[in-house]
Amino acid sequence: MIRVAVADDHPMFRAGLRGLIEDSAGLEFAGEASDGAAAVELCRSIAPDVLLMDLRMPGLTGVDATRRIVAEMPGVAVLVLTMVEDDTSLLATLRAGARGYLLKGAAPDEIATAVKAAASGQVLFGAGIADRLTGLLAATRQEPHPFPELSARERDVLDLLAQGRANPDIARRLGLSEKTVRNNVSAILAKLRVADRPSAIVRAREAGLGARPGAQFDGFPGSWGSE
Repeated sequence: MIRVAVADDHPMFRAGLRGLIEDSAGLEFAGEASDGAAAVELCRSIAPDVLLMDLRMPGLTGVDATRRIVAEMPGVAVLVLTMVEDDTSLLATLRAGARGYLLKGAAPDEIATAVKAAASGQVLFGAGIADRLTGLLAATRQEPHPFPELSARERDVLDLLAQGRANPDIARRLGLSEKTVRNNVSAILAKLRVADRPSAIVRAREAGLGARPGAQFDGFPGSWGSE
């Protein structure tokens, strides 16, 4: 039997997943958590074979919780099941060590199949996610980074800066602490040799970063918070 735990902040969705797991041959429900910190503690206490992880939860994000679980308990396969489908979250989750990425609209049999694949060491993506990931990785290989002096994480932070996002939002999206984001922003300013945050955003947008479907950049947001 594959022991499966669930981490999601919506009680009804957790209940639905529990029913799915209990009704699926070869799967056993092992426990549940309502936020990222509780998910880490749950894995420490029961060591499930697979953890179904949401990304947007109060407190510790799903990405950061995934990173901690994978680092501390590599025997736990984290399988993301979320409504979030932006490219930044997808890449951040994979970098954190998740074994797969499904959207919450996935069919029950697709979720059960993904759980069994994760438990056996495979990596599985939901419908449409694999194609997008292939495109993202191909673009990464083919196109030179506009700021090669930046680390991968710093480029992720700069891209979100260029979208006009504040530090708390960047922290949530990348599964980082706000202090880490501030440190990354300071490093970006130093490496780009610019004096302030707006100047870095201008440089980033000129290089093509920060584009969002339907977004219009008519000026800078009124407040970005501190570095």
